[in-house]
Amino acid sequence: MEFDHRSVIVTGAAGHLGRAVAAVLAARGARLVLVDRDEAALASAFGRESRHLLLASDLLDLGQAATMLQAAAGHCGRIDALCHLVGGFRMGPPVHETPAATWDFLFDINARAFVNVAHAVVPHMLANGGGKIVAVGAAAAARGLAAMGAYCASKCALVRLVEAMSAELRERHVNVNAVLPTVIDTPENRAAMPEADPSRWVEPAALAEVIAFLASDAARAMHGAALPVSGLS
Repeated sequence: MEFDHRSVIVTGAAGHLGRAVAAVLAARGARLVLVDRDEAALASAFGRESRHLLLASDLLDLGQAATMLQAAAGHCGRIDALCHLVGGFRMGPPVHETPAATWDFLFDINARAFVNVAHAVVPHMLANGGGKIVAVGAAAAARGLAAMGAYCASKCALVRLVEAMSAELRERHVNVNAVLPTVIDTPENRAAMPEADPSRWVEPAALAEVIAFLASDAARAMHGAALPVSGLS
């Protein structure tokens, strides 16, 4: 699970999970391209003098995703792995009352952003002999839940995309897999659920270890997996 001389793109890098993934990969020798929509958040999380490449990019824009890949490949030479952490959550009214804006937001951030990054990264990996792609889904992708219909559907769509891409790319030496965490222990989730027991949630550092495994050669035999990461919940 070492990453010496390997280059990894981490999207959603400025978030709590992104910082944990970056720390795990950096400790194992990876050269990192840390991507987030918010340039100031990247600088705050990693410092403007970071030894890693920091790139601000709105991955809902296909052109910006392509520009991000060009900058990453130009800096690193080749990209060996993509850890795609971008995602969003909204609860809301019942399905029949959920506004179009909520459907658009969740499917854009949880599925379309992944498609856009894949559009940019996969041709590069194929041209360079292969690579690893890891997406962050959610345990909620497994079934529909009340007041979470749009979220569950969008995360389910992401998992189906991972499976389809795996079927398309496994013979070409690109591994595509996903993790399915339950609630991640972040300050935002603690504030939103003050009565819950966060000791039963998934620590970002623990989830980062699973993501790093899937991005490494240790997972070379895994294709189209959706690994549950449930903490104690």
